[in-house]
Amino acid sequence: SSFVKTAAWATHLEKRVRNLTLLVFTGLLLGSIAVASGADKVSQVFIRDAIQGNLAEIQIGQLAQEKAQGADVKSYGQMLMTDHSASNEQAGKVAEQIGVTAPTEPSVNQKAVHDRMAKLSGTAFDRAFINEMIADHKMNIARFQNEAKKKNDPVADFANQTLPTLQKHLDGARKLEPGT
Repeated sequence: SSFVKTAAWATHLEKRVRNLTLLVFTGLLLGSIAVASGADKVSQVFIRDAIQGNLAEIQIGQLAQEKAQGADVKSYGQMLMTDHSASNEQAGKVAEQIGVTAPTEPSVNQKAVHDRMAKLSGTAFDRAFINEMIADHKMNIARFQNEAKKKNDPVADFANQTLPTLQKHLDGARKLEPGT
């Protein structure tokens, strides 16, 4: 009789250990899924922001073509339009790859910068444009460097591929002088 009780108790313990193991495994699996989807959210936000940034840079590059006094500033604006159009094609492919609907216009803040800049012309535009490009590209380089640290991630690959262009834009903006 005590053998039967011991065997029944052992069977009961085995079931409890199995259930507990299954519960722990499920928790670990759900935890890793939550971490993965959290990382995906960060990448999704990043790629949306990158696309909006490209759209804003294309528009402000066009504005530089119309409003700048300096030939160098106009040329820089053309470079922005060309480079950010190409970058936006790549960003759109990455967005599609990770299941993100690409934005079709800049953010509210980016539109406000554009509207403010559109009221300027000549040397005043050049000065404001140069300052905006330096500040904007510094901020974007920091964000892209942070995103580029990830491994085996299409958004990180995009960030890595884009960094040299952003650095070229920052260096170019620093060399610009209003009215030249």
